[in-house]
Amino acid sequence: MISKKGELLRDDENGKIAGVCAGIADYFGWELWLVRIITVSAFFLGGSGIIFVLYIAAWVVLEKKSKAAKHLAAGSGAAAYADRPVELKTRVWQRGESPKQALQHLNHQFNSMELKLRDMERHVTSNRFQLNREFNNL
Repeated sequence: MISKKGELLRDDENGKIAGVCAGIADYFGWELWLVRIITVSAFFLGGSGIIFVLYIAAWVVLEKKSKAAKHLAAGSGAAAYADRPVELKTRVWQRGESPKQALQHLNHQFNSMELKLRDMERHVTSNRFQLNREFNNL
């Protein structure tokens, strides 16, 4: 798993209510379901007042992830998020793909690249390509 801690943001795309749990899971690299279970368990097992207040405070204070990505893209001039690398899950609570899913994901990526390479090779070795090349040289 790639350990890259950045800014703590609310993940409004993956969140259910306000994205606070999704943002915490993204920040620490944990599974989202685990953070939700911990939050709900703490709420029902005696910390209902403090958990509720902390959740509302985080909702108000933390910036949305999509909004921060727009600012980042506007400032750098590049695309906000490119194709993310495969993250391998090594522990149950970590976010990422299981080794089997990661292998299937990489296999799919390599197969699609190979098909594109075959198409390019077919085009370059065709008679039409050579004919167009000779016309352009005139």
